[in-house]
Amino acid sequence: MRLFDLHCDTLYRAYTENGSFNDERFHISYSRAAEIDPYIQCMAVWIPDEYRGEAAKNLFKGCLEKLNEELKRNSLTQCRTPEDIKALAENGGRGVILTVEGGAVLAGELENIGRLKEAGVRMLTLTWNGRNELGDGVGVENAGGLTDFGRAAVKELEKNDIVIDISHASEKLFYEVAGLAERPFAASHSDAKSITPHRRNLTDKQFCIIRQKGGIVGLNFCRDFLNKHATNAKMCDIIRNAEHFLSLGGEKTLAIGGDFDGADIPADMDGIGSMPELYEMFLHHNYSEELLRDIFFNNASEFFSRYARQGRLSGN
Repeated sequence: MRLFDLHCDTLYRAYTENGSFNDERFHISYSRAAEIDPYIQCMAVWIPDEYRGEAAKNLFKGCLEKLNEELKRNSLTQCRTPEDIKALAENGGRGVILTVEGGAVLAGELENIGRLKEAGVRMLTLTWNGRNELGDGVGVENAGGLTDFGRAAVKELEKNDIVIDISHASEKLFYEVAGLAERPFAASHSDAKSITPHRRNLTDKQFCIIRQKGGIVGLNFCRDFLNKHATNAKMCDIIRNAEHFLSLGGEKTLAIGGDFDGADIPADMDGIGSMPELYEMFLHHNYSEELLRDIFFNNASEFFSRYARQGRLSGN
């Protein structure tokens, strides 16, 4: 099977726990991904809410060094351009897209956006659950939206071809981004609030805004987001969330954003090794191969390629 996953925290765990991309403790171990080819994984550098300023920047630097080690050790391609993605899609292989989960990595300085781009970062989740220099996350009480710095950062991120990700954003921040952004944006790892009314999930209106703007939404495997009774969550709940988003016209919007190594997953999953089984479950629910190729790979692949082309065409 083919897989393009928009979010995991494996890189953060490998760095902070002195592990590797073949660590059997982790949800993602490339040794258990033999059936997946091509396989492109967005690897996030998570910036916890207690990290600010130099601490946030140093955490990113440490994770970047770890990534470069693992790329060499595992013969992985860092996908920086549409051509990198296309080559893997056509010829097979394994690729990594570097992302950051938490705008605190910028330390309140717009010039750090250019540094992220130089490092190959292709997507930035503006907030985690708390408040940072860009604005408020979903966990802030009486949350606001973007700060003045956040509004400037949205513009600068778009200029630098870094996708804006609103997973973890407060509702006010989401709508301010929707009104300000000139390019498509992502919810890299979020499910449907109509299925499970968790604060981290998307309302139907939010999903439709992302769809209308040509954005992308990744299905999250976190059991708390999949089922009101989290301990009962199973892979079939992933399908329930997919069916809801598809009922909203999401055939070209929906993708995978598993949140491996960043969340508790359903009891009937063991991480990356369960992805072929999940694909088969979709088939048994009468999903066509064409639609599944889009959800599991093509939609994300085409989104990133299209985003980069739009940036060059607009002169950014």
